[in-house]
Amino acid sequence: MPSDDTNAPDPRPGYRALLRNREFAGLYAGFTLTVGASTLSGFALGTLVDRSTGSPFLTAVSMYGATFATVLGATTLMSVADGSRPRRTLVALQCVALAGACAQAVPGMPLAARFALLLLLGFFQSLNTGTRMGLLAEVVPASAYVPARSLMNITAGGTSVLGFTLGAVLLRHLTPQGLFLAAGALTAAALAVTAATVRERSVRPPRRPGLRETWTANAALLSRGGPRALLLNLWVPNGLIVGCEALFIPYAGENAGVLLAAASGGMLLGDLTVGRLLTAAWRRRCAFPLRLLLAAPYLLFALHPPTAVAAVAVFVASAGFAATLPLQERLLALTPEQVRGQVQGVESAGRMTWQGIGAAIAGATAQVLSPTVTITALAAVSVCVTVASRPYLNRTRALKAAPGSPRR
Repeated sequence: MPSDDTNAPDPRPGYRALLRNREFAGLYAGFTLTVGASTLSGFALGTLVDRSTGSPFLTAVSMYGATFATVLGATTLMSVADGSRPRRTLVALQCVALAGACAQAVPGMPLAARFALLLLLGFFQSLNTGTRMGLLAEVVPASAYVPARSLMNITAGGTSVLGFTLGAVLLRHLTPQGLFLAAGALTAAALAVTAATVRERSVRPPRRPGLRETWTANAALLSRGGPRALLLNLWVPNGLIVGCEALFIPYAGENAGVLLAAASGGMLLGDLTVGRLLTAAWRRRCAFPLRLLLAAPYLLFALHPPTAVAAVAVFVASAGFAATLPLQERLLALTPEQVRGQVQGVESAGRMTWQGIGAAIAGATAQVLSPTVTITALAAVSVCVTVASRPYLNRTRALKAAPGSPRR
């Protein structure tokens, strides 16, 4: 469970109170710098691949293909996220990321080697996420967990937008290799901040991380109906709606930017509202309506609305992504202390993988059907999944984490 730190006087501290916590500020700054570095590195690789091959498919894979490697981390070595020395693990993983960014800056590297390095770094990044989120649950009090995740979600989105914008500006003066070096500098800064601010914690029972330990914990996690229902709701509806967003360009053409901006704005509003303004009781009540809100407005696309109406629908729908926060909070409450880093790493990796799956399903379906029909169909399936899984999700409110390993 998250720590019951009594330093925060506010039972539901705001963002400023969180940032006065030195360890959280370090985790947050390291996370922000890591996201910025990842965005610059992805933009640089995508630009390099586009210039070398002219292939839209390879360019897209180079920019987002690392997300598929996260599932490998979740199913093999994610147990390292709950080792007895999480700070040491996090620093070591940041060193790997720094080495990878510097390696990508080597001129003349074959594209096959660059893609292999991309997947390798995606694998280690998933372990980095699990370790960081496991530490987050110890660094902040239980009442601050959702605001902390909300702040990190908001920052990740904003940093990605700024990273792509900065990358485009820097490419006027630098080569892609120069962007890789800039990403390496951000990674080095993240490493320094993490090492200087996060203290070592060894409250978790000593575990020897490895493939067997990861499989055992994952099997125990997925054998329980409560966590399984939560993971289903965290992964599938989210991924299907990301598939809808993947079709904005073929649907709206030159107006796709308006829809993408509306989606970003809606996500920001949702995270701010749910993470900062709602109490824990209201978050629990709003989880199901927010999941419906995530998909229902996309049903309007069946009517071929004008761009302005479609943008409003996308803005409103994207606020529903904030349902992730109360569901993550409930999942954490059901997670035994010694595997919480692994469970959060699995949740994050699965969500990212399902976003890729949703985009792939949307693209393949739109090859046969129109983008309009595909968007409507994906939204309808998302609604059906949310409604059908609600009885199973409601049962998780009465469950508690076992004191030892996960139980049925």
